[in-house]
Amino acid sequence: MSMVETLRGPVATAGLGRVLIHEHVFLMDAEYTLNYRPDFLGEAMIAGAARRLDALKAAGYDSIVDLTVLGLGRHIGALSAVAARTTLNIIVSTGIYTFDAVPGPFRFHGPGLLHHTDIEPMIAHFLRDIREGIAGTTIRAGELKCAIDAPGLKPGVERVMRAVAQAHRATGTPITVHTAPAEHTGLIAQRVLAEEGVDLADVVIGHCGDTGDLDYLMRLADRGSILGMDRFGVDFAITTAERVATIAALVARGYGDRLALSHDCCCWSDFFPRIEDYHRAMPNHHLLHLHEDVLPALREAGVGESALDAMFIANPRRHFEAAAARFAAQSGAAA
Repeated sequence: MSMVETLRGPVATAGLGRVLIHEHVFLMDAEYTLNYRPDFLGEAMIAGAARRLDALKAAGYDSIVDLTVLGLGRHIGALSAVAARTTLNIIVSTGIYTFDAVPGPFRFHGPGLLHHTDIEPMIAHFLRDIREGIAGTTIRAGELKCAIDAPGLKPGVERVMRAVAQAHRATGTPITVHTAPAEHTGLIAQRVLAEEGVDLADVVIGHCGDTGDLDYLMRLADRGSILGMDRFGVDFAITTAERVATIAALVARGYGDRLALSHDCCCWSDFFPRIEDYHRAMPNHHLLHLHEDVLPALREAGVGESALDAMFIANPRRHFEAAAARFAAQSGAAA
């Protein structure tokens, strides 16, 4: 058993309980929100998020991994305000979400760039978030995140991915990668991370539920990674019935120990004028959709309780424990 950092401090992996592996509390364009959303940090925003998280806790779920990093509007003050009002564990992340260029503060700063440094500066940024705390707080990141979408391995995407891999090697913090299944970008992410010495068992390949291509999914799983079947409620990408059928097929083929379930939804976002507009546009994209709608469908499709427990409990726990154990063993060997 090891410890995982959360918004309220470290939690033993045995205490994570049932985990949703890929969620967001707040999503925003920070520049827009800070200038044009007077409701940001208001009582309605904070109380509404806490209410949704409490409802998830009441339904029997204990933890979420919040994968909001730079590029998605992570605001540690807002997250802390919500954490003070809920008993749900919230694991926060560090990393960068980009499909192309790195953020402006890193664009001219790094090896071979206008302001040359021998070491990639993003690595130090990630390490500070993991070891010391985020944005001047003592809240530490418990997960790393990067992304590779349909445009593929753009130079900025590769730079972020290799920095995330090196931060993982230095800390043992596990990794989630946003991917585009239609373009098979999960395989590219696995190749790059493996080149940097990452054990692919320490990686969640995100958004695998957006495809029914079993051959592709099994190739990813055969390399050791957990498949994030993590966008339930995103009905414009693929239907719930198709997502359920894919999971049932993978479980029948023996891959139940490589799957984790989630929604990739949020409690508040500036992507819509009001949160009500978000839920009207995507009525199934909420934190109770899995519990209320998807689990009955999975059971009907023949997925048993032991497999469901693995997806919510054992697999997420292993994601954190195995990465920590590998890091400890490697650190001991190096010493």
